[in-house]
Amino acid sequence: MTAQAEVASSDAEVRTRRPGVRAGAMAVWVAAVAIWWWRFGIPNDSITVMITLWLGTIAWNIEAHPREHLNFLRDWWLPAALLTFYFFSRGLTDELQIPVHWTMPIDADRWLGGGTTPTELLQSAWCGDPCLKASDPRWYDVLFTTTYATHFLVGLTIAVVLWVRNHDEWQVWMRRFVGLNFGGLVIYVSYPMAPPWLASDEGFMGPVERLTSRGWRDIGLQRVDVILNGVGNPTAAMPSLHFGTAFLVALYGVWRLRGSWRWLLFAYPAVMGVALVYYGEHYVIDLVAGGALAALVMVLARRWERRREERAEVHATAEDVRV
Repeated sequence: MTAQAEVASSDAEVRTRRPGVRAGAMAVWVAAVAIWWWRFGIPNDSITVMITLWLGTIAWNIEAHPREHLNFLRDWWLPAALLTFYFFSRGLTDELQIPVHWTMPIDADRWLGGGTTPTELLQSAWCGDPCLKASDPRWYDVLFTTTYATHFLVGLTIAVVLWVRNHDEWQVWMRRFVGLNFGGLVIYVSYPMAPPWLASDEGFMGPVERLTSRGWRDIGLQRVDVILNGVGNPTAAMPSLHFGTAFLVALYGVWRLRGSWRWLLFAYPAVMGVALVYYGEHYVIDLVAGGALAALVMVLARRWERRREERAEVHATAEDVRV
């Protein structure tokens, strides 16, 4: 190593060891995100979430050379493009004019609920009389609305943490996360299905209120699409990717982590599932489909990875033989 390189290396070590620099940068980022969310709302769209998290990685590695921060764009452009395609493609059902399914999930959930859908049972027990979105929220409404909103953040937040810590593990998670979203997209397009609140509005079942945002009414928070402005599909209910993503997080955590505490991760999809059914966003049968899809994605992704590992071992053995 040349004297100039040694000096540069020493300077870099000094920079990374300066006390409080990372903590200060992260504090500024957290404060800026909090102010943005309080003023404009928590983002629903993947692009805004990715940009926010990219800024977080810059704050975390604040002393790195500026060009190192561009590595994020190099690695994330493809996932960003795929998730943006997914976001805009959810409305393909309307363009293809595929008939919407209304009664199957109602019949299935009535069977599960002994004649009444679990959504109607939960709203009757917990919502109030009359059950209205404008009614005063209960303490559990805050919990359920917050849990519901984490769906738009949790998958990409896990991805960014893994990207910073372990690039190979980031690829393992993204393979499953993107796969889950595209698996859901295929089903949305081939089997459009109305959620409980929409089926109620159209007279297919009894009164059901869409209560999703009620828990945040008194604290002033809201959700917003900043960049991918309000693109959506009200009949993209089967499967529930809210539940599927939460279940995928739990499955992935139990698989990759150690210690008995990791089983507590299943509390996340449990609370998410109750929130979705109670708020009239999904039927129980949607949750079953979302959980099944998450499990299938985990299995298929692992099989693909094992085959790739086996091919790599065979190739390495062949190279050793040649040598």
